[in-house]
Amino acid sequence: MRFVIQRVTNAKVTINHEIRGQIGKGFLVLIGVGEDDTPEIADKMIRKMIHLRLFEDENGKTNLALKDVGGSLLLISQFTLYADCKKGNRPSFVKAGAPDMAKQLYEYIIEKCKEEVDIVEQGEFGADMKVELLNDGPFTIVLDSDEL
Repeated sequence: MRFVIQRVTNAKVTINHEIRGQIGKGFLVLIGVGEDDTPEIADKMIRKMIHLRLFEDENGKTNLALKDVGGSLLLISQFTLYADCKKGNRPSFVKAGAPDMAKQLYEYIIEKCKEEVDIVEQGEFGADMKVELLNDGPFTIVLDSDEL
């Protein structure tokens, strides 16, 4: 599983010209589900993400987590995080999770995050989405379950 976490001042996702999710201060998280991912892996990734100290304290040090600043989440599914570009110029996505399994895990992640964070917005699995954000920093972290 891969999470690309971007600390944002604000972010939104639009589908068919309609805003489907919008947040202020928090994390925009692009979520890629791999073929071998499980709810247990998702739990580990969520715990790590929620507790990452990516926000500045009164001394300008990144000592504060999402909950400490009342931050929100915007969760976007993105199977292209499993693109394999080793051969040729056309990416292969064979390591991405099968759509049914990936959708189920994406929805699981959303529900688990709602248990921890007051405001959780989301995109739509498999939809053509337009994502806008104001990256704060910029500050972007890549979490890969293979490295946890």
